[in-house]
Amino acid sequence: MITALDVHDVRFPTAVAGDGSDAINRGDYSATYVSLKTDRGVEGAGFTFTNGRGNEITCAAVRALAHHVVGRSVEEIFASPVAFWRSLSADVQLRWLGPEKGVIHMATGAIVNAVWDLRAKLEGKPLWRLLAEMPSDELVRCVDFHHITDALTPGEATAILDKGLSGMDDRRAELERDGFPSYTTSVGWLGYPDDKVRALTRQAYAEGWRAMKMKVGGPIDDDVRRARIIREEIGPDALLMMDANQVWDVDEAIANMARLAEFDPYWIEEPTHADDVLGHARIQRAVAPVRVATGEVAANRVIFKQLLQAEAIGVMQIDACRVGGVNEVLAEILMAAKFGVPICPHAGGVGLCELVQHLAVFDYLRVGATLEGRMVEYVDHLHEHFTDPVRTRDGRYLLPTEPGYSATMKPASIAEFSFPEGPAWR
Repeated sequence: MITALDVHDVRFPTAVAGDGSDAINRGDYSATYVSLKTDRGVEGAGFTFTNGRGNEITCAAVRALAHHVVGRSVEEIFASPVAFWRSLSADVQLRWLGPEKGVIHMATGAIVNAVWDLRAKLEGKPLWRLLAEMPSDELVRCVDFHHITDALTPGEATAILDKGLSGMDDRRAELERDGFPSYTTSVGWLGYPDDKVRALTRQAYAEGWRAMKMKVGGPIDDDVRRARIIREEIGPDALLMMDANQVWDVDEAIANMARLAEFDPYWIEEPTHADDVLGHARIQRAVAPVRVATGEVAANRVIFKQLLQAEAIGVMQIDACRVGGVNEVLAEILMAAKFGVPICPHAGGVGLCELVQHLAVFDYLRVGATLEGRMVEYVDHLHEHFTDPVRTRDGRYLLPTEPGYSATMKPASIAEFSFPEGPAWR
């Protein structure tokens, strides 16, 4: 039985160093951190990611939703998983603050992530393994198909998951041996000076990274200069991705990518407003064969459905925290498989790497069943604050082995960085 829910406003002062800086963001990486207490002595941990100011609003939203989970057992929740999910995402008195978008939806994700972490811990499995080993019909029962059946039906989802059982053991052995492909964003934050970009790129290449992402969206001449620096350091064969963080208009994106095309970008991420599905589609047609990638701030599964139906993206970037937690991410992963679009999860910020590694591994083992075009983002910030931090080797994620969703934050870190009373903020 879940006996209590605690929520903590945890913020890390990253803005001062420019970590995480891009065309629109320069913030303090923060987590609305949820802990579920149980009568079994096991605690479930989950969070949603924010960028500093306003994290207290998401914490308040979690408190407003807490009554939907406290007093219930994991068994009761997973006996009717969609009903539980809707009780959070469509609370009859809170849905006017959404619905299924914004602060309430992110608070839903924090609670739902904590519930899945709790279940995985109780079963003694890392989340990726729990998901990969679940029967197809049980996984499908966790998905809310409302508003997406024109793109994916329960029957189609079941067929995808059943097919994914074939060869799963071999794919798992491959990951245990080699790890999961990834790319690093730590070399090219927009707030870094050129000499730091060059030094970090050179260091990352020496450490085995062969895929790197840079931020664009400043003055185009600056973007061109920084792209040249990175391409000079990594050579012609390594992958270079670019991320505009929504700052361009559609025509501006097309014009700027025409100038940046000489550096052979693999994708352009968030080239325009996150909700502009038709704009993304027009950009994708204009910049091909460069792929358009987006998804880190897509509000819900319906936005992803439209992006896929409009052939607006060549890469889907799921996020573990922006939408309503694991249940909604399952819908997104299954739709991507239906439309044949590879998933490369977004993972900047505090704790996102820890979470999305599980989702990417599940996709490979049970849904997408291929590594072609698939990578997980890696950012080398703040992993030391988690009890089960990500591990990498030669530019690849190593499989998590501890039970749970790798979401548990160290008590000392919570105390140090709680806002505003923690010592880091006093």
